Amino acid sequence: MKIEFGGDQPVVDAALIAPLMDMDVIGFQVLMQSRCIRTGVDAGKLRLTFQSPDWRVRLTCSGDGTVLTTTRLRLARDGAHTALTE
Repeated sequence: MKIEFGGDQPVVDAALIAPLMDMDVIGFQVLMQSRCIRTGVDAGKLRLTFQSPDWRVRLTCSGDGTVLTTTRLRLARDGAHTALTE
């Protein structure tokens, strides 16, 4: 998977990320519009973090947008989170 950029902003295909969050594409697009996405740069790598009430998904990408790791964390109301790394 590779993240494209429109100018300096990441462009993410909702059809690729929505299943990681147990969402349909429309639900994910609504989440994107609510700005529940954080980005950060560390040692030349880009991190994109998507969060819903149930999931947090983080993509760590190289400088050219190639996804290096995908981490999924199921968020629990009782604080017992479950991490799944691909």
